[in-house]
Amino acid sequence: MDIRKENSTNSLNEIYWKENCGIAFTLAMIGGRWKINILTFLLNEEKLRYSELKNRLVGVSERMLIAKLKELEKDNLVNRIVHHQVPPKVEYELTDLGRSLKEILFLMDSWGETNVAK
Repeated sequence: MDIRKENSTNSLNEIYWKENCGIAFTLAMIGGRWKINILTFLLNEEKLRYSELKNRLVGVSERMLIAKLKELEKDNLVNRIVHHQVPPKVEYELTDLGRSLKEILFLMDSWGETNVAK
């Protein structure tokens, strides 16, 4: 993971745009290949186990999936539900804030389907 100096120009620019631009804030929350796919899978299902997400996200490493799930949980978009049993069972579901992205994600999907090079 990248760790930048807090006072670097890049860090200061990122903070500024996240605080002053709704689009930049939204992209920071959902941007990247894996986060948006995780959110979309969880929109279509009520809850998914870690292993179900891993199987659906073709090409994702365990390290990357864990990191992105932690980021989504930290940003209050996803709830992590731990069932204390043997074998361990962990499920993920969208929070109310996560579900509020439904319209945006569907519009992005529609735009992409319409404009993808065929």
